Amino acid sequence: MNKEQYVEQYSGLGGKSISRTIQLLKEGASIPFIARYRKEQTNNLDELDIEKIENLSNQYDEIDKRKTYILSVIEEKGIHDQKLINKIKEAYDLVTLEDLYLPYKTKRKTNAEKARLAGLEVLAKIIMKQDNGDIIGIANRYKSKDYPKAEDAVQGAQYIIADWMNENTVVRQKLRESFIEHGVVTTKPVKAKIEEATKYRDYFDTTQKLANCPAYRLLAILRGVDEGFLRMKIEPNKEYAISWLERFFVKNDNQAADIVKTTILDAYKRLLQPGLETETKNYYKDLADKQSIETFSKNLENLLFAPPVGGKRTLAIDPGFKSGCKVVCLDHKGDLVHNENIFPHPPQKEVSKAASKISQLVQAYKIEVIAIGDGTAGRETEAFIKKIHFDRDLDVFIVREDGASIYSASKIAREEFPSYDVTVRGAVSIGRRLMDPLAELVKIDPKSLGIGQYQHDVNQTLLQKQLDNVVVRAVNRVGVDLNTASKYLLAYVSGLGPKLAENIIKYREENGVFKNRESLKLVPRMGNTAYQQAAGFLRVKKSDNPLDNSAVHPENYAFVKSLAKKGKIALNDLVGSVEEVSKIKGAITEEERSTVGAFTIDDIFTELEKPGRDPRQSATVFAFSDAVKSISDLKEGMKLNGIVTNVTDFGAFVNIGIKENGLIHKTQLSNEYVNNPTDFIQIHDNILVKVISIDKERKRIGLSLKDI
Repeated sequence: MNKEQYVEQYSGLGGKSISRTIQLLKEGASIPFIARYRKEQTNNLDELDIEKIENLSNQYDEIDKRKTYILSVIEEKGIHDQKLINKIKEAYDLVTLEDLYLPYKTKRKTNAEKARLAGLEVLAKIIMKQDNGDIIGIANRYKSKDYPKAEDAVQGAQYIIADWMNENTVVRQKLRESFIEHGVVTTKPVKAKIEEATKYRDYFDTTQKLANCPAYRLLAILRGVDEGFLRMKIEPNKEYAISWLERFFVKNDNQAADIVKTTILDAYKRLLQPGLETETKNYYKDLADKQSIETFSKNLENLLFAPPVGGKRTLAIDPGFKSGCKVVCLDHKGDLVHNENIFPHPPQKEVSKAASKISQLVQAYKIEVIAIGDGTAGRETEAFIKKIHFDRDLDVFIVREDGASIYSASKIAREEFPSYDVTVRGAVSIGRRLMDPLAELVKIDPKSLGIGQYQHDVNQTLLQKQLDNVVVRAVNRVGVDLNTASKYLLAYVSGLGPKLAENIIKYREENGVFKNRESLKLVPRMGNTAYQQAAGFLRVKKSDNPLDNSAVHPENYAFVKSLAKKGKIALNDLVGSVEEVSKIKGAITEEERSTVGAFTIDDIFTELEKPGRDPRQSATVFAFSDAVKSISDLKEGMKLNGIVTNVTDFGAFVNIGIKENGLIHKTQLSNEYVNNPTDFIQIHDNILVKVISIDKERKRIGLSLKDI
């Protein structure tokens, strides 16, 4: 099986698309570039399909590398079993490969290895044949210094037999299936730590079929085990497993068969069960990781695509009580122009003074919108701001704060604002999140954004790769303004990376704004390949070529100009005119459609009608209920406005305007069965919920979307 066949088998995608995609990836093309500008070659595969091909291609390379190593070890050991070699060559999963390799691994000094060195392998084979005979009598011929008695020799032979049982590929596969399909996970508290382990009390003395254990539950159990509060065991029906092993290995009813039966118990308890328990745990941990990472990725994508208010002059407030509220004013580009503190809340309660100052700032800096962090004192600050009478209409937005404190103390924040403290940086981040969430959130580690599910317990390498892919997809789908983007945003643009992003910023500082896309080639180290990969995702708004502010790639400029010439219309008049674009659509020849590509032409027309269109929605003002300020104000049956703050495998958390978020369990998301909550609800959804339970002691609020 070659790589293309392997990818096709496990992806379900067409062979030609796979072959061409693998070649493009090999040539260094990025996933966003392939998905957007090479649709003819891939038959219009989207980013997720291309990502799947890349992952499977890498997986094939990993298997191939391991296979080569195993074959080299077998050759070094002088093993020329062609049947074994063919099995290894034909294996295309790591589990099968490791099963085949297990008998030939260099072993540490085990009891079985010691017995082999003492020549007891022959005795082991005699026992396994289970012919009639006096095994103890036969064993007398195999006594030695280390095995002075016949019984000792038999014991040594049993260690060898147990190894054979453990290394038998048929046995391992059969029991592996039993563990995976029928394995039961049992958890118990560590008795000495019961008082400390209260947060894991839901997992004290529990038994559940592992295949039915939700990902979040398994990850919680594993965390409890890692922290030393829980013990867990995974095992299928032991009696069935032993019975099957006896049917497989026991061939007679004599002394040798009895020895084999005894050895089966030892092999199962000492070798098979512990090894397969670990395999099974890792198997389900891997599934739980992938499911949790998938949920995290969807949350991150929705967060990055949160509606922006755009380039509006913004007053942002990081609210607080005793330490006051940090206020910053940002211009339309998001640059800091002013900052100071106000103290409208207890203990200072300087309401009039704070209101006067806010009014002055709104007038002085021609503020258009106000952003308030949703953390401590957020609702109180919102109420305070809404009581101020301004000289203009101002929209007031509550902005998610998660990760702002992480950003404010980061190296990125220190580079951006070396002269300001963390409170100023945090307030700026809140304001910029309102203006352009994507541009600001790329500066923060996604794991700090409060949208994950056991994100610190899953495979960190896989998580980071997946989240990076999400950010790259989002940035390139939206497009980036070449003249205003930060180096942190530019670094995610297809074909660039941190170094070229820095070079772009340096060039901009030394030479002024880019006048067109072509001038991007003047940036140091901007080669033809990097330019080709990046150009279509970068926007130059005031270029002399209107196509520079669109997603039309420069390699198709000549084609668009030929269309304009054919339609006898100036390029400036064509771009952005639905009417003029519709006129020239009918003039496309079959030769042009064949040469340029039908998918590409359709994309070009869509872009010409609405050049540089932002795929994100526009931000809308949201208001919480004024009647609810704390959990004490809640009553069952209440219907409240809420904003979804996180979606997990078991439900969605909702901000209803108080300190504690409520939970909509997945059974309360819909009247129909809910398997994956992300199919029914997303981060940033503005929803109406009903309060169905209140636990003031544990500060838990149950919410529902049913019958609303």
